[in-house]
Amino acid sequence: MSVTIKDVAKLANVSISTVSRVINNSKPVSLEARKRVLDAIEQLGYKPNEVARSLVTRKSNLIGVIVTDIGNSYIAEMIRGIEEIGRMYKYDIVLSSSYGNPDTEKKFAQLLMSKQVEGIILVSENDKQSVIEEIKGLKIPFVYLNRYYDSQDMPTVTINNFEASQEMTKYLVNLGHRNILYVTSNEDNKASLERFKIDGYKKAISDVDKAEEFIYSVKGFKPEDGYKMGDKVMEIVKENNITAVFCCQDELAIGFINYCYDNGIKVPEDISVSGYGDTKMASIYRPRLTTVKEPYYDIGAVAIRRIIKNLKSEEKEKDHIYLPIRIMKRESCKKI
Repeated sequence: MSVTIKDVAKLANVSISTVSRVINNSKPVSLEARKRVLDAIEQLGYKPNEVARSLVTRKSNLIGVIVTDIGNSYIAEMIRGIEEIGRMYKYDIVLSSSYGNPDTEKKFAQLLMSKQVEGIILVSENDKQSVIEEIKGLKIPFVYLNRYYDSQDMPTVTINNFEASQEMTKYLVNLGHRNILYVTSNEDNKASLERFKIDGYKKAISDVDKAEEFIYSVKGFKPEDGYKMGDKVMEIVKENNITAVFCCQDELAIGFINYCYDNGIKVPEDISVSGYGDTKMASIYRPRLTTVKEPYYDIGAVAIRRIIKNLKSEEKEKDHIYLPIRIMKRESCKKI
């Protein structure tokens, strides 16, 4: 039979409320009584019921995390950052995968509240405002992470997409490229982050003498979308003497590189290709992909640190935390 708080109180010769105060450190207890309680806990091997304890203290040391799909490598990196930093501060995570279903995301938000989580991190790939409103209504610390869509007025951790796109374009210009094609997707959606990336590309091009803008839009962000666009992209390349293709996501760039390989087009000898994100695939494929690094581990780590600082009533962070920009210079781009 398991040891109860009553057993501890009886052995320590104190009331149950005194034992509770010692365990939860909620109210002052004399040094003598505290010592008797702690000695009794050690002697009996008593372990407090954490669920019941959290109901009393309203402190569960749990952070809820809702993700699209833990099978995505970049999401796994975020979770690793969330979990490792959480453990440093003695917080555990409760993880749920929604597989992109907004209704499931809302359902999990309510489920997490029933688990007494102290904050929620939502890692989403859609732009459903209804999900954000649902979580905001829970009145607990919340961070919204989205690789494709603007966080609007929600606290987030990211990189400055305008500056990152501008820096990548400048890097290609410094390699000698003047005719650079930017491949985008979903740019018509007002919530899409693509509008910042496109503006960054345009700004970098406008600073170069005799350079023109070349923008091509595709549907989707997956490698197969990058492969399917190959014929049209190569048509644009030949018509405009394009020497570099800058893709808005790594997956598009890798799909296009696969197309090039199947059609006898050498990367970077015949065409330079760059991406955005620095997903796991970027450094595995050959040639290794030159890309903008989105530091997914750091994004997750800073997101949970932000929530913990909020819970501890430390200095409040700005709504948007921007992490440093880094260009991963690899073999898919050459100097001309």
